[in-house]
Amino acid sequence: MSTNVSDGATRWLGPEEEQAWRAYRRMVTVVQARTAQDLAELGLSEPDYEVLSTLSERADGTGTLREQAAKMEWSRSRLSRHATRMEARGLIRREPDPADGRGCFLVLTERGLDTLRQAAPTHVASVRRHFIDQLEPQELEILGRIAAKLAGDPEDPSGTGRRRP
Repeated sequence: MSTNVSDGATRWLGPEEEQAWRAYRRMVTVVQARTAQDLAELGLSEPDYEVLSTLSERADGTGTLREQAAKMEWSRSRLSRHATRMEARGLIRREPDPADGRGCFLVLTERGLDTLRQAAPTHVASVRRHFIDQLEPQELEILGRIAAKLAGDPEDPSGTGRRRP
């Protein structure tokens, strides 16, 4: 951002920095919008898919609201409202969390698992079409390292919580 305002403390972005920032923002916006549109055609939002896929990765299909909210970088109240809508559609159910009086467990229902199984091939195809297939293997590797670095864990290039062996 070029400006005539100078307070002496702000490190304004240089032209290359600003270009990189804007390119990053545009990339995130475009890829997210395109994959979200493909999910919407299946009747799911990105947050729906995130909750369903996360729960499906657990042996018992259960996770705490607190853990899921942290993973999604959402407040617990925001996720609770979203979970209410998912619960009304039969995708998940809630159970009390005895360890957290204000919290609950989110439990994947059979309907939620079936919905995820039906959506997953389309979602993966969308991710491939709008992201993976647009990049060379070495670009994907570099982008994975950059993403892990920005997310705060250089040992987890996938961003999944799984560390390198």
